[in-house]
Amino acid sequence: MPKQKNIIITGTSRGIGYELVSLLTDAGHNVLALSRDAAPVSGLDISNCWCFSCDITDKKDIARVRQFLNETWTHVDILINNSGYLISKPFSKLKREDFEDSYSVNVFGAAAMTQVVLPFMKKDGHVVNISSMGGIQGSLKFPGLAAYSSSKGALITLTEVLAEEYKETGPSFNCLALGAVQTEMLEEAFPGYEAPTTAKEMAQYIMDFSLTGNKMYNGKILQVSSSTP
Repeated sequence: MPKQKNIIITGTSRGIGYELVSLLTDAGHNVLALSRDAAPVSGLDISNCWCFSCDITDKKDIARVRQFLNETWTHVDILINNSGYLISKPFSKLKREDFEDSYSVNVFGAAAMTQVVLPFMKKDGHVVNISSMGGIQGSLKFPGLAAYSSSKGALITLTEVLAEEYKETGPSFNCLALGAVQTEMLEEAFPGYEAPTTAKEMAQYIMDFSLTGNKMYNGKILQVSSSTP
């Protein structure tokens, strides 16, 4: 059996993050599941899963993660920055606050979580940032996603920079730019749109990559999509 790992996942109340919790705990790994709404995961009652409410844009909540790691785990093998904030509006209608909300979660929150977790990670650790095809060159970008896609582009660049900065000491940093996945977030933004991939299918791919991808990749942006968006 593969070595049991300590894995942190953000954005676990629904969609891909929720599916990741089930898959990784079923595989025998320890999971710290973080989201603003802890109820869905806490209701699973899994012995190798810890969860509490955590808003990654709130310094006090981020400090709670540090306290948990100091007192309970002492080391982290994998961090999956999965939290995402999506707002769909024509560019002419977007307000400064819309951009601030998008970057607060998709960039600043991911950066803050990474800063807290890094001291608990070793050279063979793996940070997996979840971006979007909308944040990378060459994809058909949904109109209305100026704030979302540009913030996901910033997350891609952050991944590359951190991989370079930590290449001697580790951990590894990689980024998965996901295509459209059938999640509640997508349905809210684009009612009626049918994505080619389910949340569980994508979660399975992310799980496999997070466990083994750092053996072959570091500082890489992988486009995970069977369609253009």
